[in-house]
Amino acid sequence: MDKKKLFIAIAVIVLVIIAMITAVAFLNTKNTAKVSVKEVGVSGGEIVLGTSSALSGHAGQLGTDYLHGAMSYINAVNEDGGVNGRKIKVVSYDDKYDPATCVANTQKLVSEDKVFALFNYVGTPTALKVMPIVEEEKIPLVGLFTGAHDLREPVKRYIFNIRPSYYQETGRGVFHYVEELGIKKIAVFYQNDEYGLDGLVGTEIALKGYGLTPVAKASYARGTLDVEGAVETISNSGAEAVILVGTYAPSAKFVKLCKEKGFKPIFQAVSFVGADEFAKEMGSYAEGVIVSQVVPPPSGLDVLGGTVKYRELLKKSYPNDRPNFVGLEGFVNAKVIVEGLKRAGQEITREKFVDALESMKDFSLGVGYPVNFSKESHQGLEYIYFTIIEKGEFKFFTDWKKELSGQLKGRQ
Repeated sequence: MDKKKLFIAIAVIVLVIIAMITAVAFLNTKNTAKVSVKEVGVSGGEIVLGTSSALSGHAGQLGTDYLHGAMSYINAVNEDGGVNGRKIKVVSYDDKYDPATCVANTQKLVSEDKVFALFNYVGTPTALKVMPIVEEEKIPLVGLFTGAHDLREPVKRYIFNIRPSYYQETGRGVFHYVEELGIKKIAVFYQNDEYGLDGLVGTEIALKGYGLTPVAKASYARGTLDVEGAVETISNSGAEAVILVGTYAPSAKFVKLCKEKGFKPIFQAVSFVGADEFAKEMGSYAEGVIVSQVVPPPSGLDVLGGTVKYRELLKKSYPNDRPNFVGLEGFVNAKVIVEGLKRAGQEITREKFVDALESMKDFSLGVGYPVNFSKESHQGLEYIYFTIIEKGEFKFFTDWKKELSGQLKGRQ
């Protein structure tokens, strides 16, 4: 081959190589475009979520269990490839159940960490304080460990509650006391803040429906164990049932002091109390105490595949944790969030995510009742479970007369 022909051959090869490189680059650009979106907290391979909750302090176990339950599911999703090809990254901060700290954490998550959405917040006073940030930034907040009415009515586009409300928890309790047990003397022990007052109002509304009012109301200051005054007030009221709207340590102390004094009405705590820590704090005084729940018992109902999966994944991620109601609720939250991310699609945005959540109808969580959202309702679950503590374990029950016959003897 002469030099001219060789030169032409080399030139052709070079041009072919350049064309191939250009084509590959073009294809890569197209593929990248498929997964690139102009949304905060989303990249080609990652979606960033943020949470602020009580991981230490007097409500620290609540936030820890709640987060561990959620992360057990998220870890499994990531191991399986993530959501639509993206892994979920979680940025978590401790607010110690302090509203001011929660606000600061949320501002940092939004402005510095640039998260796509918020989830797993713990507490009414903390959640209410971050509502303005959520609405101003138009950032979704999904799954809050609070039953506060103001987070539900009126419906707020960017806030999604999965659990039932405190009005529902206290209302169902009042229904069973009055309708089934004939009890009309009901008192309320509550934390003196937005959380406790919400439960108090819910109880008052339910009692008003029967022409009744609480026979006594007494509170304690958030973050303290100063319950002695409440014990005195309520024990002197002649109450036959007491609804507790507090956190585990002060609520446990209240029950113990009442029983030591010989005052033994039916005690019922709402779910935010943190059932397992509440029972642990009460020790032997826990026997016969009722706790309303928003998810079924995490153990014992193995016909519910979701509870089995929760225990399995919790053991894998946090082998030293004991399955509990709070953790199962966090697990449920994570399942809802992941489903919303899936439905929002590859070109995900916050607005598409909100629309996707609102599209959920009869979405099964494997824990009994399905989740339902719509534009008119951002509360996914409605059913209230009641458990009673027997020998340190939580027993699910539905027959109030049968279950409480021993506590009712001598009163009627």
